[in-house]
Amino acid sequence: MSDTPPARPQPEPLLDDEDLDLLDDFLDSERVGEDALDLISAHGYLVALAVAPRDVEPAAWIAELFQGEPVFSDDAEREQILGLLEQLRRNAIAALEQGLLPELPFELTLDSMAPEETPIGDWCAGFMEGVFLDEAAWFEEDEEATATLLLPFMALSGLFDDEPDMAEFTANTSRLDTLVGQLPELVLDLYLHYRVPPEAPKPKPRRKQPAGRGPGGGKGNRKR
Repeated sequence: MSDTPPARPQPEPLLDDEDLDLLDDFLDSERVGEDALDLISAHGYLVALAVAPRDVEPAAWIAELFQGEPVFSDDAEREQILGLLEQLRRNAIAALEQGLLPELPFELTLDSMAPEETPIGDWCAGFMEGVFLDEAAWFEEDEEATATLLLPFMALSGLFDDEPDMAEFTANTSRLDTLVGQLPELVLDLYLHYRVPPEAPKPKPRRKQPAGRGPGGGKGNRKR
């Protein structure tokens, strides 16, 4: 019997390269506001919406992503761009529901750089924007467990560097490198936390009673 550990499953692409390029061109164009999310941040944002414990109305998450109304050339382009964004979110849900790991649009390595200087930081910042959109829902059930599961995304986002506890956490560069490599698994862990109910305790087996005896130990009533 081989002791070789099972191979890590290949991450699941959430959109093909052509669709990602199309979104990238649009989100990087002058037709969206300066504060709109770029492709990497939008990817993290939409994956967070796929994980979220409850759905957010499309009008709300679209407005937050674009930070204003983008300029579409026509209705067909509007339908195409918004459709691709929704497709990315739905594909993330479908992959996570099957226990698959989402493919992230960057290399899972910091290369000795600070997270906020890399696409990793941008993606995690986008993910946290998705959390902020309905923060109460994320922390409603088990605040401590949620905070623990979100800590890697918070640490890598660079949004919380001014907090003393976070500065101490992110000072450990080897820890950050490990978290980056685990990002797809951490996304799946969060999804399972919200979507898979805890197992109910198994009922204890009832002790069999001797034949002919009732619950009180005396003879039971017999049918005549």
